[in-house]
Amino acid sequence: MKTILASVYAVNPFKGSEDGTGWNLVLQIARYNKVIAVTRKNNQPDIEKYLQQNNVPNAKNIQFEYYDLPYWMRFWKRGSRGALLYYYLWQTGLPGFVKKRKLHFDITHNLNFHNDWTPSFLWRFNKPFVWGPIGHHPRIPKLFILPVYGKKKWLADTMRWKAKIFFWNADPFLNQTKKRASKILAINTDVNKEFRVSECKLVLMPAVATNDMLLPKVQDESFHIISVGRFVALKGFDVTINVFAKFLYSLPVQKRERVKLTLVGTGPELPLMKTLISELKIDSYVEIITWIQRDALKELYSQSKVFFFPSHEGAGMVVPEALSCALPVLCFDNAGPGEFIDSYSGIKIPYKTYAEAVQQFADALVKLFTEPVLLEQLSAGARKQFEDAFQWDKKGDALKNIYDEITHTQQLEKPKNEKIKNHSRSFAE
Repeated sequence: MKTILASVYAVNPFKGSEDGTGWNLVLQIARYNKVIAVTRKNNQPDIEKYLQQNNVPNAKNIQFEYYDLPYWMRFWKRGSRGALLYYYLWQTGLPGFVKKRKLHFDITHNLNFHNDWTPSFLWRFNKPFVWGPIGHHPRIPKLFILPVYGKKKWLADTMRWKAKIFFWNADPFLNQTKKRASKILAINTDVNKEFRVSECKLVLMPAVATNDMLLPKVQDESFHIISVGRFVALKGFDVTINVFAKFLYSLPVQKRERVKLTLVGTGPELPLMKTLISELKIDSYVEIITWIQRDALKELYSQSKVFFFPSHEGAGMVVPEALSCALPVLCFDNAGPGEFIDSYSGIKIPYKTYAEAVQQFADALVKLFTEPVLLEQLSAGARKQFEDAFQWDKKGDALKNIYDEITHTQQLEKPKNEKIKNHSRSFAE
């Protein structure tokens, strides 16, 4: 059994998204190995509370260490404001904290943040180093942000992209992170477009997974469409609403009563989405739920027929939830949700113009609405995709294999290194 030193900036058993992913990945590492998980001090109360209240499997294999920069280096941080800068600084101080604590380990692993433009400093320990899963989030296509969200949001997205380009090309620590990593775990195939590393170093492993959320499906003639996420430009909720309106008005009036769209989430673009719904005169067919408990969300999934997620991001945490509930996924054919599904588990639409995309998505909904056999086939395919790729235990098995491969390679190289040392010593003598 090896000991893994894991840098887990975001980890919380009571939260979802990146925090929940961090928590579940730590549990998965602990199935086969010991793990020393270093995280921020603000995560300590929730972690200790959860460990006290729950019987956590393999808890004996987990050691949490809590570290933060001194107050004078973090007083300016407020919530998510400045999070990326603070994460960068936090990573620079992490090796010193580990050395001060005199922690012993075999492999280092930087588990999150899940992006490919901020470095890790765990390579400084000169031990086998795993980086990721990391993701590559492409720009939102101009045609899908400028006309809907305005020039200000488009400029902000452009500036974020330019900042990423700067780090990819100019940050020496990012280059060292890439160079010194034994394995780089990539959320999507776009990661290697910037990194261009050898195939033996890169492992495609989406970070997202979920616990099984399947409930018995509601058997009726309703055609309930659901979409879940934050109301921000990246998630494409404007596409969801426009597509739904086009689909709805293409149906005979007597069939429209079977149709409903539920949007679960909140965010800065919520007022814009409400305005769009009103302008399209589809208020009576659309429900917005800004907050919901997980059990109630399961019920919503069980009442739904299709999960619509036209997000432009390079990931999609909610897609595995939908797949676990046997919901076919309708999305863009991109390096995010588009890589999570195949022709057996959903329908992917290529990027074209905004109007063409809306029309193709609407046509796909009509097809699913009018062909119940196809809908049933895709539902079964979605469930199989979850079982094959998006259960947490699958991630744990993959991590075990990665660590074992690194250890095996290290053992093979050790005699070679000893031979080189001995040869050098003989030559010197």
